Amino acid sequence: MTEQTRTHTAINFADKLSQITDRWQPRVMAELNDYQLKIVKIEGDFIWHDHPETDEAFIVLEGTLFIDMPDGTVTIGPGEMHVVPKGVRHRPHTQDVVSMILIEPKGTLNTGAEGGERTAENDIWI
Repeated sequence: MTEQTRTHTAINFADKLSQITDRWQPRVMAELNDYQLKIVKIEGDFIWHDHPETDEAFIVLEGTLFIDMPDGTVTIGPGEMHVVPKGVRHRPHTQDVVSMILIEPKGTLNTGAEGGERTAENDIWI
């Protein structure tokens, strides 16, 4: 599905997750105004980064996500969420595979200004 293709059907998270085989590569499921709802599977450690212009919401569907921040670590389990405020350096990591939804403005790079090999291509729809 592309952003130009609109349907009037429900988005099934399990169906979308079954199509994902790679890690750390968010896929857009929907857009809401200027925000994208992305689904992703992650495993292991990510890099320290921030998003100076926007908050970032993490909604865990499966597994346990840890987000390190300069003043502590938040643990997020299935059915829970956390919002990292704009400008706060953070590092997501897991012990096992985590399936989650990210909510962030269109065009937000997953690595912020840090870049590197973990930077995912934006606007890939699933």
